[in-house]
Amino acid sequence: MNAAVMMKRIAEASARLKVRIAGGLYLLSFLTAAFTEFFAHGSLNFAGGLVAVLGMVVVTLLLYDILKPVNRSLSLLAAFFGLVGLTFEALRSQPRGVNVAIVFAGFYCLLIGYLIFRATFLPRALGALMTLAGLAWLTWVSNPLVKHLSPYNLAAGALAELSVFLWLLVRGLNAQKWNELASARRGLA
Repeated sequence: MNAAVMMKRIAEASARLKVRIAGGLYLLSFLTAAFTEFFAHGSLNFAGGLVAVLGMVVVTLLLYDILKPVNRSLSLLAAFFGLVGLTFEALRSQPRGVNVAIVFAGFYCLLIGYLIFRATFLPRALGALMTLAGLAWLTWVSNPLVKHLSPYNLAAGALAELSVFLWLLVRGLNAQKWNELASARRGLA
């Protein structure tokens, strides 16, 4: 087997592995956050929240790398929004009673949704679902709006995001199309 074919297989396996790790870590973070929110109190709640945030930091970095071939700048901007939101979440900071972490997650999901929609290696429906999640999270910019739409905005956002990441965990991506796009982008650089 020649070196070029071997490198292509490693790159394909790497993309498949990264997207599956992102899906699995998202699910683990989601379940950890839900468990600690409903069942843990005090320092256990805080520790569980940090574990969930750390898992999402890794997910954010993996998605940056996976979606970078679609549009490097937008993928970086999405990662920035995601990491800033996760920082607010880790600090449990809610200036003026607004859950800023969820608002940043809304912008993150909108950008990720757009990138997935533009990607040739993932179904466009996943991009639409992620965009729906982003719109649901952006309702947290206004406390009266959140109260008016709750619990529908929470259910829509959580189910949409969960669907995307379950797809990534179970189905993954089209590694051949990802590799072709990544190779074409490297050739342009």
